[in-house]
Amino acid sequence: MNKIKFLGTGTSVGVPEIGCQCEVCTSTDPRDKRLRCSALITYKGKRILIDCGPDFRIQMLTVDFAPIDAVLLTHEHYDHSFGIDDLRPFTRVAPVEIYAEHRLNEIQRIRLPYCFGQRYPGSPKLSLNDIEADKPFTIADGIEIMPIRVFHGRIPIVGFRIGNTAYITDASHIDDNELTKLQGIDLLVLNALRIEPHPSHFSLSEAIDMAKRINAPHTYFIHMAHTIGKHADVQRSLPQDMALAYDGLEIEF
Repeated sequence: MNKIKFLGTGTSVGVPEIGCQCEVCTSTDPRDKRLRCSALITYKGKRILIDCGPDFRIQMLTVDFAPIDAVLLTHEHYDHSFGIDDLRPFTRVAPVEIYAEHRLNEIQRIRLPYCFGQRYPGSPKLSLNDIEADKPFTIADGIEIMPIRVFHGRIPIVGFRIGNTAYITDASHIDDNELTKLQGIDLLVLNALRIEPHPSHFSLSEAIDMAKRINAPHTYFIHMAHTIGKHADVQRSLPQDMALAYDGLEIEF
């Protein structure tokens, strides 16, 4: 059974935002509580983590413990990559392989020298693997992953296609030639920050327009700020084949 579990669907500060008393941050609907973005995909019997942010430890306390076969990182920002040290329990089962662009791997070596440089007894057993945005790569006994080059403002980052599922976060632009990599997907996960335009993230209307271009049968939006509105209200406004994801949602594909 292939499935995706949304560990977190919020933007960089999470929802509720500290100190905010808006109707979203004070909502009693659990779908309006959003940890930082991450997803756990089970594909062909392997468990693949996409992004590992500062909420990773809390997120994984709600998931049955089992090995993580690969970690895919989209980019270097705090909310997507600062939970790496919390992979430590999983490395007691087997070393954990991390896949990211060379730039991000070099940043990780600087941030966590005890993981990737001069290790001490008990440090997590992690390995960094360089990927390139224009080349598919394989993980975990031959599973092919296709990177998707997207732009987060001016920063080039990556999304990933795994089988007929694509996961893209923090994008504000996708070149037409990259859209060809998404042809024929069944499930699209795409960021939609808020209602108003933003310089480095798709707004909800921009995300809807991009999802229509990609034309997957099912689209789920992630990386939402509190300013997008309450889950129930936004959901009623979306096209029939699109939905807001929420923390803990699990979908078979």
